[in-house]
Amino acid sequence: MVTTSYRTCPRGRMTALTGLAALAIALPLSACSSGTSSTPSGVPVVSAAESACQQVSAVLTNGPDPGADPVGYAQAQILALRQVHTSDSKIQQAIDGLASAYNGYATTDGKNKAATAVANAAVATINKVCPDAGASL
Repeated sequence: MVTTSYRTCPRGRMTALTGLAALAIALPLSACSSGTSSTPSGVPVVSAAESACQQVSAVLTNGPDPGADPVGYAQAQILALRQVHTSDSKIQQAIDGLASAYNGYATTDGKNKAATAVANAAVATINKVCPDAGASL
């Protein structure tokens, strides 16, 4: 009679548990996503508008703290915003408007009331077309 002993490998168990945890997190997130669909292979399809808004959000979360340094924050966003392009003309116009408004605000060192008003209007516009963008001044 041959007996076989099986040893459990903690690493294998940890990998399985990690995979289950990732799956438990991913399932609710995928069930709640809006504006996307999936191809037959399960790869999500993101609209041009949603992709642009994700890019804008990524740009605006990078750089100085807008509350601590509004002029530095505006300066840090200009070039990155100008590199975001989308086929959605409404969003592209809002992105371009925000970049230009930040440029005007930064050029006047935040001391020109008209430039500040234009920047605040551009912030409101981008936050309206991309609600999760998080633009501020």
